[in-house]
Amino acid sequence: MKAARREKEITDFHFVIYLKKQEMKMEKKILKRGFTFMELMVVIVILGILAIIVMPKFFGRIDEARITATQIQIKNLEQALRLFYLDNGFYPETEQGLKALIEKPTVGRVPNKWREGGYLEKNILPKDAWGNDFIYLSPGSQGEDFEIISLGRDGREGGEGPDADISSSKI
Repeated sequence: MKAARREKEITDFHFVIYLKKQEMKMEKKILKRGFTFMELMVVIVILGILAIIVMPKFFGRIDEARITATQIQIKNLEQALRLFYLDNGFYPETEQGLKALIEKPTVGRVPNKWREGGYLEKNILPKDAWGNDFIYLSPGSQGEDFEIISLGRDGREGGEGPDADISSSKI
């Protein structure tokens, strides 16, 4: 009787182990199925809220970066104009514009010692950070030798913030 009882306990034990293994396999299958639709929707809503909070700060930085890039570009153009002056003894006239830095002027006061290849790297006249042409005045509006102006993001005179004009006389 004891042997039969012992054998039944062993069989029951093996059956319990078998059931536990089957339960573990089922749990693994459930875990492999992925997220429910509701869980995905909650994650999407959270990401949307984060985007609403972060995006305005990010776009504000883009405008600041464009203003800084335009100011740096104006400084580079000033350096090229100073090189032009050192070679020729005068700055290009307003009518000649910044184009005098990449092509020898043929109108107005023609420079005798214009540097072959121009005064700008790659012989390309840059635009401001918004893709607009710079305005060149000689003499400048404040009485300086020259003035380089970007009309800002909106491309029109005046404005505030990123739409404000950026002038070499105010940098």
